[in-house]
Amino acid sequence: MSESKRDLNASSLTVADGGDHTLRRKPWLRKTTPWADIVGHQYKGAGTEADPYVITWLPDDPENPMNFGNGYKWGMTMLVTMGSSMLSAAIKSIRMDFPGHNSMLYIMITGIYVLGFVVGPLLWAPMSEIYGRRLLFVLTYIPFTAFNAACCGAQDMNTLLVLRFFAGTFGSSTMTNSGGTIADMFSPAQRGAAMGIFAMMPMLGPAIGPVGGGFLSDAEGWKWVAGLIAIFSGVLTTAGTLFLPETYEPVLLRQRAKRLQKNTGRVYRYEQDVKKEFDARKMFREQLKVPYKLLFTEPIVAIASLYLAVVYAIMYMEFTAFPIIFQQYRGWSSGVSALAFIGITLGSFFGLVFLGVYVNPRYAKAHEEKGYLPPEARLPAATVGSILLPVGLFIFAWTCVPVRIHWIGAISSTLPIGAGIVLLMLGVSVYLVDTYLLLSASVMAAATVTRSILGVVFPLFTVDMYTAMGPNWAGTFVALLACLFIPCPILMYIYGRRIRRWTKPGREADDLGRAIAQKHQAERARAAASGEALPKDSEAELDLRNEPEYFTPEDAHKDRAAEMALEEGSIGEEEPETPKVAGGMSASSSTTAFTQPQEGRRVSAIPTLDRQ
Repeated sequence: MSESKRDLNASSLTVADGGDHTLRRKPWLRKTTPWADIVGHQYKGAGTEADPYVITWLPDDPENPMNFGNGYKWGMTMLVTMGSSMLSAAIKSIRMDFPGHNSMLYIMITGIYVLGFVVGPLLWAPMSEIYGRRLLFVLTYIPFTAFNAACCGAQDMNTLLVLRFFAGTFGSSTMTNSGGTIADMFSPAQRGAAMGIFAMMPMLGPAIGPVGGGFLSDAEGWKWVAGLIAIFSGVLTTAGTLFLPETYEPVLLRQRAKRLQKNTGRVYRYEQDVKKEFDARKMFREQLKVPYKLLFTEPIVAIASLYLAVVYAIMYMEFTAFPIIFQQYRGWSSGVSALAFIGITLGSFFGLVFLGVYVNPRYAKAHEEKGYLPPEARLPAATVGSILLPVGLFIFAWTCVPVRIHWIGAISSTLPIGAGIVLLMLGVSVYLVDTYLLLSASVMAAATVTRSILGVVFPLFTVDMYTAMGPNWAGTFVALLACLFIPCPILMYIYGRRIRRWTKPGREADDLGRAIAQKHQAERARAAASGEALPKDSEAELDLRNEPEYFTPEDAHKDRAAEMALEEGSIGEEEPETPKVAGGMSASSSTTAFTQPQEGRRVSAIPTLDRQ
């Protein structure tokens, strides 16, 4: 289409469409893209069924989530990650209202909520990758609020447990989709800090919740605790409905393509729909299998999910042990004993500060210089956490009792526990997101389901274990369990890239990263030669994610000999030196270094799930 014809169409469509913007009646977007710019943009293709226009973001497109303002991005990150255990501090009050049940049933008040995290993510993650993040948040948080409110009126224990289960099922959409939302909005250099907030939320809720819940339960009873949860979830639902934007690129560009096609009569397609027309129902059926496939066919997902699950289970075992130690052994009230959780909260904060002050700036600097760092560059922080966690657990085990030991010893030992858990959850979670970027919601769903299963099961035997073994040896057992997994992040750091390349999705994701590096370095060389401003670290990634195809080394997928050569860095240009990221560990090694992509076989930009 000629420039004059495009301009004429753009002008007429602006008037016919009744406005200058593509997203007019949506208060959560302060800046929108002029309709004339969208219609007048030169897209690849001819606008026919045989050769449709391939819809992409415009340069500096304000509707592209990557271009949202930083303040807006951080506000959305806080909103989607807020979201299980205030009622755990009210168990004594619940026992008084519903007496005569087995002690394990009272423990399940928290566990049944986490059990909902096993069911929900397997539905919400696939749906978010078809219908978008915003729709899922809104549609799941309305029943989440309703079930929380209904808990206030529960007249028996069974009703309360059923309502808590459904509240957890619908509330799990936040746990599942937050990682995807962060990946949608933040470049790799910024993603670490955002994922830090996300990684803290699963433990800040259980850590802070019992503090307020304990005092409120002592003063007003457990129903007021349930009511406070309902009020909080209602506020989140209202805020999300009014301000939460859609951030998932395929959904946004499909919507734009549909509107362009309706108004111009030309054929527009999102890049992934060019060869195969988008079918929501068929895709939903296929996407339902994705978390299972990732969990059982991707070794990295399985290993990382198991490790996160053990850390999560240890955290919930400690939360179950706190009332035993501080109420039964030390004789504290529910409200005062809940203050013991503040130590873990402070430790979490210190872990986040370490990430923000030391780890993330070093990663961002290295990423800006190279354009791409392997996902394994995220793991040094997790290695530090894997050591802090068992150290804190050992100290806690031998200072919690006897009561002649001052309580400050036990509380202080929870600082490294909190810091270790945050560093582990962040390092491993962001590693998964960086590795499987466009499948991030499904990857996080697989991890959430795995850790939720252990988070439900482990607390069930915690009380009996502490009763039979005593707090000292029971705590030692938990610390030894954490010690068993210390090598996990180290082994993933050393062998992660080699393991990822065992499967087709892992290879394609790895090739995409190396293609990003090549494009970024070429842009920097061109900018330096012409005296232009150096490109942002995220521009190469955005350009490649907007292209329907990119090139990778021709021999990368053909035989094991070429694969081994690639791993040793002998294919392509010389491996660039990668700065150290944290803890004295290099951001790349012989197994994580990338080589420069060369022209060769074309690969889809979205990883597929067939093993090869």
